Amino acid sequence: MNLSARKFDHFILLPLEDEMQVINGLNEAGEINNLGAFLNKLSSPYLLIFDAGSEIKFTDYAIRRLLQIATDTQAGIIYCDYITEKGNIPVYHRLIDYQQGSIRDDFNFGPVLLISHAAIRNALQKKGFRPQEGKAAIYDLRLKISIADEILHIPEFLYTVRERAFKTAKREIGWNENHFSYVAARNYTQQKLLEKVATNYLKLTGAYLPARTKKAPADQEHSPVEASIVISTFNREKTIAAAIKSAMKQKTDFDYNIIVVDNHSTDGSTAIINKLAASYPALKLIVPASRNLNIGGCWNEAIYSRHCGRFSVQLDSDDLYSSQDTLQKIVDAFHSNNYAMVIGSYTIVNEKMQMIPPGLIDHREWTQANGHNNALRINGLGAPRAFNTSVLRQIGFPNVGYGEDYAVALRITREYRIGRIYESLYLCRRWQNNTDAALSPEKQNQHDFYKDKLRTMEISARQLLNKKAG
Repeated sequence: MNLSARKFDHFILLPLEDEMQVINGLNEAGEINNLGAFLNKLSSPYLLIFDAGSEIKFTDYAIRRLLQIATDTQAGIIYCDYITEKGNIPVYHRLIDYQQGSIRDDFNFGPVLLISHAAIRNALQKKGFRPQEGKAAIYDLRLKISIADEILHIPEFLYTVRERAFKTAKREIGWNENHFSYVAARNYTQQKLLEKVATNYLKLTGAYLPARTKKAPADQEHSPVEASIVISTFNREKTIAAAIKSAMKQKTDFDYNIIVVDNHSTDGSTAIINKLAASYPALKLIVPASRNLNIGGCWNEAIYSRHCGRFSVQLDSDDLYSSQDTLQKIVDAFHSNNYAMVIGSYTIVNEKMQMIPPGLIDHREWTQANGHNNALRINGLGAPRAFNTSVLRQIGFPNVGYGEDYAVALRITREYRIGRIYESLYLCRRWQNNTDAALSPEKQNQHDFYKDKLRTMEISARQLLNKKAG
């Protein structure tokens, strides 16, 4: 039997056979609460899912094009690029290709998905389907379909979303409320449900790992100091002095130094660093021989240098430690359980050091039992990040300017138990020249694709680890 359109949470579900159903079915949506029951009654060859809050206009023959590609490729899910209208000016939204590591729940498919009934049936029969609410149900269905069927991106602009509706709804399929939604207290229940869905997917695909218990090995290397604060910088004359001074003010019961890697700044940053170093011998300035380094490469210059201490602790060149006790608390955490990595919490502030929303980012969603698995669903683990240097030297950083810390964190959590500090140790300053401020859609796509690629590689590595373990 063919079903008419139904509304599920903020999605419209339309059983689809031809273009006329789109024209006639959009305004015939009754509400349902059980996605599984709806899917079990589905008989149409395809299901069109789109955001109920977006006003969507398909281009001529767009549905025919989607159905044609679906038939030709037998893909499980198809999504495509789209346009938003800003007055009379079209804004083109190019999306990225889906890969195995695209398991985050906020992957941007745009407001429209076409799903094969055969793929739905296969996922329900072979992988099972647990009743879930709204977004979690769609997320669960998508992950289970992806195990056996392709999720295909069509790089064609096949529909338009009106600006007014798009701005009001802001709910592409997989949309998160904001960059930090997974750490917001109001989202705790939903995030735990999404974590459960992702964890089940990892189990089904052989990438799930039990709780990590391994500790960092005993220190076998001579270290010049107990800890090094590592600052990578390029053209930060406005903020570098404050960052270094916050490091210089740390009160500890051990020796530490500050390693600043100046990546050939062309403004006044180098002069500022040299002036501070002249009065503070524990400040070590490194100017790399290579001019082809990014943030990750600069970190490698620091950790492999003769100056680096037993622990290496992050401080970005436009941020500050929140108190004089930050470094002591981090090192104490390392000693408390021989961790390979310790991650603190931070507060987001403006240029005047005033707290701005969402304020404290403490990642209390982390659990020692499953945080290393859930890390594959979310986009970050927090800050400041600190490392046992001997462990870090075995891994090294990828020479990139975004995601280098996430890459290392995934690798460490694959093997080691890590420590968390849930009080604010760090002030993350938001200003117009932040590397993650006001990203263009192209740059955001680049960042998202890279982190998905990191997850793809990490999932493969964890699957291999499980196979070797028998």
